Amino acid sequence: MSQIAPLSLPSPLSMQGRRALVTGAASGIGKATALILAQLGAELLLVDRAPLAATQADAEATGARCTVAEGDLTSDAFLAELFAGGRLHAVAHCAAILDGRNWREDPKWHERFHRVMDVNVRVPLQLGMAAIEHMAAQGGGNIVLVGSVAGRTGGTSASTPPDYSASKGAVHALVKWLSRNAVTQGVLVNAVAPGPVETPMTRGFNLVPQLPMQRMGRPEELAWPIAFLCTPAASYFSGAVLDVNGGAFVG
Repeated sequence: MSQIAPLSLPSPLSMQGRRALVTGAASGIGKATALILAQLGAELLLVDRAPLAATQADAEATGARCTVAEGDLTSDAFLAELFAGGRLHAVAHCAAILDGRNWREDPKWHERFHRVMDVNVRVPLQLGMAAIEHMAAQGGGNIVLVGSVAGRTGGTSASTPPDYSASKGAVHALVKWLSRNAVTQGVLVNAVAPGPVETPMTRGFNLVPQLPMQRMGRPEELAWPIAFLCTPAASYFSGAVLDVNGGAFVG
């Protein structure tokens, strides 16, 4: 039996010759997104506070060129460094925080609230504006943020922390604001809004009984839509928030 040659990617789905920055790339949705972009041919700049050696090794095993930047995105200096190198064609911002403790019983909930808003709202705004400026000067690009079903509904259960829900609702609003500021400059800003996904961030949450598919999502099930929005195939998406939640929210 003759072997069937592997199919080549249609050019609109290929990331060959394109460089992508992925935040939160050490684990979860960020790592899955990085590996799929690598499979699509992208050169990667991986970003996280956590060690990135494992993600880098997995990405390079696909043949992708890959560099890493370990640091804190709340640092203005670190964020600026990310755009000081070569051209970036795409940014997938997957980094976020979720504090699962009961906020009513947290004696430092004021500090926690400001921390969540700093990481989940200020960082994507500042990162998005920096990416728009960088990409607009070099012919355009694609930016993808990660919202949440919690930003649509207030949460999949009463245990969803209000600071997290509020921060993700703000991300959805930021996508629209950034889109209006970017689209005329050739930069497309969109988002994916996951339902509950099996990642280190969601450990300890027992949400399966409340989900229509009776299971949580897998990181790669979010990574594929994120990666798609980074490709030339998403050339007419701007200001969209794609709901990828296994039917947890239908609106």
